[in-house]
Amino acid sequence: MKHHNRITPAKPDLDPRIDQTVLTRLTALRAMSVKELKAEWETLFNTAAPNNSRNFLTFRIAYRIQELTYGGPDQTTRRMLNLLADEVEGVTRRKHQIADPRTPVMGTKLIREWGGVEHTVTVLKDGFDWQGQKFKSLSAVARTITGTRWNGWTFFGLQNHRGRT
Repeated sequence: MKHHNRITPAKPDLDPRIDQTVLTRLTALRAMSVKELKAEWETLFNTAAPNNSRNFLTFRIAYRIQELTYGGPDQTTRRMLNLLADEVEGVTRRKHQIADPRTPVMGTKLIREWGGVEHTVTVLKDGFDWQGQKFKSLSAVARTITGTRWNGWTFFGLQNHRGRT
């Protein structure tokens, strides 16, 4: 008996005909005009399309088709994405912070020279202190110090999310 290697679908309980229907719908998006894409948007989202960008509409509609067929992100993933969005935007709309296992022990002093000035950040129980200001993330501290977007772990020379220093 000959053995063949196969790639199994992520959800083997789905009917392959459903996958084919989704692929057909996704392929059809390429041929649609912007006007047709906007009509498809209204059907899928029950609201007017936010803009006339073909790329935006195509990619977002493609995601929505798959989301409606296979399901969207679970609650934990949605929560994580919302918290990360808050961090990037520098606002706090949600009340819980993501616990990061890389965070140094409370009381640790992180020192970084920038623009000829030495900056000291103290690790708190629920964030970071720089010059008496409390921050939820190191990225927010780095952004305040530099005026530009930085990965806080990289800025302070700590291990980043991929495990490199």
